[in-house]
Order: sequence, then structure tokens, then C-alpha cells
Amino acid sequence: MKKRLFALFFLLVFFVTACGAPAQPSATDTPIPADTAPPVIVYITATAENTVTPTITFTPENTATPTITFTATITETPTFSFPTVTVNKQAHCRYGPSSAYLHAADLYAGDTGTVRGRALYSNWLYIKFDKINYHCWVSPSVVDVIGDVKTVKQVEPNLQSIGSNQYGPPQNVQATRNGDEVTITWDQMEMTADKDRGYLIEAFVCQNGGYIWWTFSYPDQYSTSYTVQDEAGCASPSSGKLYTVEKHGFSQPAIIPWPAP
Repeated sequence: MKKRLFALFFLLVFFVTACGAPAQPSATDTPIPADTAPPVIVYITATAENTVTPTITFTPENTATPTITFTATITETPTFSFPTVTVNKQAHCRYGPSSAYLHAADLYAGDTGTVRGRALYSNWLYIKFDKINYHCWVSPSVVDVIGDVKTVKQVEPNLQSIGSNQYGPPQNVQATRNGDEVTITWDQMEMTADKDRGYLIEAFVCQNGGYIWWTFSYPDQYSTSYTVQDEAGCASPSSGKLYTVEKHGFSQPAIIPWPAP
């Protein structure tokens, strides 16, 4: 029994000694220093939890709102055309709308122009003739008209805009009535022969129940009275003006003290 135990103990010691003894390197093995040992390579395999496939959505940056632009419609305004005239006979163009006014220009057949106005109290026309640089008045009987003269405005002559008058208005103007006649008198205005163009009367008188515009002129300074018919029966009172006329133009008017009927 003791022999078995001793044998078992011996065997146990033998195995412990054999297992604990250090291994001896062989002649062909070369030790690898610790700092040059091959690295340990660890391979990591990443497994994606989810694979996201992007969805591309095109979002417009700006939404264009149409702008409404109003285009104006241009309506052409018709250009006014003055009636035209052609002189049909030799005649005078004057500074007022009757033959009583001072001569302004000579007219000859074929002269042309345009109608720029018409008289308030007569049918005379205010014309700009092509051959002269100012306006003057003509009787409608001496021109042929193309166009409607009623489309032009009525105008009244401005006698003070015509040249100059160095003599001034007539003096001591009087008027007396004898029934339906009114006689106007004044003092002579002495003028040189080359400038003397007499006198001009503009009046509104009542004749045959009508209130009419009346004009009259003397060609020189020596006639100093005039008689005109003037009746009762008109709504407006009669009246008149008297001018001295010389070749450069008309004086300021002298008011006639008109007697009532």
C-alpha cells in the first residue's frame, strides 16, 4: 500500500516538473524581439443597420406671379385744319372787318392763305395770307373758301395793336338828335398830308327794329360831321366811338355822347 502511494507521488512530481520546465529554443528558431512582433490585425465588418435611398424632390425656388402690364391705347387727336382761301379778284386787305378800316395790303387773284378768325358783327374773314407776315381782314366776296369758316373762332379787331398814332383822338366830340337821325360833330385834327387818313366811326344803332353794327370813315381830316339813322325800339341803347386815323394806325377812341331817342 505504501509502495503504491509512493509510486503515485513520484509520478505526480514527475508530471509537475515536466510541465513547468521552460522550453528550449531550437537551433533554427530565432527569437523575435518584443517590439518587432507582428501586429494583431483585427478585421471589423460594419453592418449597416439601414440603407437609406435618398428621394430627390425638386422644389421651385420662386413661383413667378405674372405681372399685368397695361398698355395704353394711344388715340390720335386730329390736327385742326384751317379753311383755305384763294383771292379771286384784285382787292384790299384791311385792319378791320369792313371797308371803313385802314388799308393793310393789296391782294391779287391767285393769292392764297388760311382763315384764322371771323368777325363778331359782320361776315368778314380774318386771314393769314401766305405772302405777308401778318393777319388782315377781307370781304368773303373776294376769296374762294375751301372748308367751314364756322370752325374758326370769332374775333374782334384790336386797333391799338396796329402801328402808332401820333395825333391822338378827336376833340370836342358832340352828338345831336333830330327825330330818327343823330348828327355827330368834332373838331378838325390837323395832320400832315402824307399821314392824313381822316376819321373812323364805330357805332351800334337801331334801324328797322334791328340793333346793328355800323362803321363809317372819312378819307381826310377836313370832314368833321356825320349823320346816321338811329331809331327807337331796340333793347340795347345806341352808342359809338370816333377815331383819328393816320397812315401808321388808329388813335385811342373818343366816346360819342349818344342822345337817346
